[in-house]
Amino acid sequence: MQTDDDVFLPKSSGTFCVLVGVTGSVAALKLPLLVSELLQLPGVDVKVVSTEHAQHFYCAEEVPAKVYSDKDEWEMWTQRSDPVLHIELRRWADLLVIAPLDANTLGKIASGICDNLLTCVVRAWDTRRPLLFCPAMNTAMWQHPITAQQVDRLKEFGYVEIPCIAKKLVCGDEGKGAMAEVSTIIAAIDQYLQQTTEASQQT
Repeated sequence: MQTDDDVFLPKSSGTFCVLVGVTGSVAALKLPLLVSELLQLPGVDVKVVSTEHAQHFYCAEEVPAKVYSDKDEWEMWTQRSDPVLHIELRRWADLLVIAPLDANTLGKIASGICDNLLTCVVRAWDTRRPLLFCPAMNTAMWQHPITAQQVDRLKEFGYVEIPCIAKKLVCGDEGKGAMAEVSTIIAAIDQYLQQTTEASQQT
């Protein structure tokens, strides 16, 4: 049974709300660690939006935050007065980080496709708020000419890339395409947290 907290996503004053999007790359294995590290930052609250394929790579019970998926969107809305989950999540979040962002979802976002909960959140995103994305895919996929075009498209939207790195991938290939280290992602988010804290102290 859903609670008011689940539906209306209240936020405490002074809390920096981070929404983590996770897609179907093997780097989704790092979701529990990423969320745990985020929750170590002062004043940070975290919620997760997962694609269906991402669920293959992590255990939800190991993620110390609420994880939303497509079924939550459709189960929540039954009549016109009900809240729409992707809009509620968009209102709740001060920052969205997609880690990992797989090749499929990269292509969807670059094209404006919104066919699941995460891509609907992105399509509805307030571009005055930071959106960080962490590409992760096989080296051959990363090197395909369309990838650079799609990454540039996201940057044109005002989104911030946390670049992938070169390493030996799970598939055995060696080269660029691995998601940035969790510590790098945390450091990038912490910069926005510090900016927000400094701005609130000046008002």
